Amino acid sequence: MRHCIYPGTFDPVTYGHLDVLRRAAKLFDRVTIAVAHNPGKGPLFQPEQRIEMIGPNITEMPNVDVTTFSGLLVDFAVEQKATAIIRGLRALSDFEFEFNMALMNRHLKAEIETIFVMPAEAFSYTSSHLVKQVAKYGGDVTKFVPANVAAALAEAYRT
Repeated sequence: MRHCIYPGTFDPVTYGHLDVLRRAAKLFDRVTIAVAHNPGKGPLFQPEQRIEMIGPNITEMPNVDVTTFSGLLVDFAVEQKATAIIRGLRALSDFEFEFNMALMNRHLKAEIETIFVMPAEAFSYTSSHLVKQVAKYGGDVTKFVPANVAAALAEAYRT
């Protein structure tokens, strides 16, 4: 069974993330979305909340599941018996960071491949950070995130 890990903070999940996920789900028998515990990034939502936001948006993909992880991604991939890591590349600016991370992961666990997937052009400028900025100031984020995520953002910034 071809199994890959799609890691990220997903704070929050965007249509760009979901586009990359759909592409990965066509390539692999099983895809595990791995929501990173990364308190150093100062996430808006707790990992459990991020999982709750992702859940309703993956129901049409029966080969996709979602969980959290902490520690080294390659160790998690080995633990999950995955053979690949999926990383989304939106623009050239993403490439250097992602390339360096892929090389380090290869150094740590050569048996785990990293595959770069580009989202549709419509999502190439969308990031969770930008979506949060728009939501924080009351802007409409419904073009960038699913309705349940837009509602969670509105609630988070209302309080």
